[in-house]
Amino acid sequence: MQANTFVLVIDPGHGGKDPGALGKRGKEKDINLAVGLLAGKYIADEHPDVKIVYTRTKDVFIGLDERADIANKANANLFISIHANSLTGNSSIKGAEVYTFGVTRNAENLEVAKRENSVIRLEDNYKQKYEGYDPNSSESNIIFEFMVNLYADQSIHFASMVQNELVKTADRDDRGVKQAGYLVLRKSSLPRILIELDYISNSDAAKYLSSQEGQKKLARSIANAFTRYKNDFDIIENKPPVREIKPLKESKDEQQAPTIPDTVQLPEQEKQLSKQEEQLPEKTIKKENTEKTTSSDIVYKIQILAATKKIPSDSKELKGYKATYYVEGNYYKYTVGESRDWNEINKLREKIVKDFKDAFIITLKNGVKVPNK
Repeated sequence: MQANTFVLVIDPGHGGKDPGALGKRGKEKDINLAVGLLAGKYIADEHPDVKIVYTRTKDVFIGLDERADIANKANANLFISIHANSLTGNSSIKGAEVYTFGVTRNAENLEVAKRENSVIRLEDNYKQKYEGYDPNSSESNIIFEFMVNLYADQSIHFASMVQNELVKTADRDDRGVKQAGYLVLRKSSLPRILIELDYISNSDAAKYLSSQEGQKKLARSIANAFTRYKNDFDIIENKPPVREIKPLKESKDEQQAPTIPDTVQLPEQEKQLSKQEEQLPEKTIKKENTEKTTSSDIVYKIQILAATKKIPSDSKELKGYKATYYVEGNYYKYTVGESRDWNEINKLREKIVKDFKDAFIITLKNGVKVPNK
């Protein structure tokens, strides 16, 4: 595998002795696997520079920590966990929703996360493996408030793309992008999302989820969103984004079920990169809303991480870099460097990426973040 290969991990949720949610028309584990394999086939066919790694390719049980370890050992760039939702006692609710890792105080979101996390009870020594986490305890989720989410921006960015495609391409009701403390996302050190395709507890949604046509559209939605994300990634990496979003109508060949080997080969764990030793600019960066620029001024900075809590300047999470932050939504977003020259800031990013693999450039105009051109 080439050093610059983009690695995508697709995680079909549940499996084996863990069926997931049960509907009148099927089991969640089977739906997740069918959609996951088909999405992987679409992406592999359309992106020869992408390596697809599956956490499972057949009906087997994989622990939540093992799923995360597969992604970490593969040195992956992106992690997609695929699920179907269910709500006991309410068969009217339907629609797709995409989750990123984070703190939730919403009772509904919390219940969804607790249900998905409860599968750890099928694992041996789960109390030791998950540091005493109790999936039925709301108090256990307090731990997530103190965890730094290094990839919040990228995760939310991709989650929004997937949600948009599920609504547009798969014609799912829009239940939005949300946050919750999923264990499978907590242990994955990369941009990651968890997709709830629809509610298997709803008869109409369950029929759609179990149909070949529905699974093709859901998989196509994921593949289209990935293409958009990968195009943005390539722009940052100075690679021309030449891929196009596939239309909904597919060829007969594309509709065939993918053939995937039962075993998944993972690359060896790469050695941890040493800390960047070259001195970075000493200039202290002002908060974005206090900068003074003219209307024609464009400023570029490098975002290295986002956190739900303010990080001390000497925190090990910053790895010795002189960073400042701005606040956006519920996150403190930390940046390093500043330049009005794209090439100059990109050279700095190439140095910083040794310590922050997914560091990316943001663009500011009059102190306000705007989309990169």
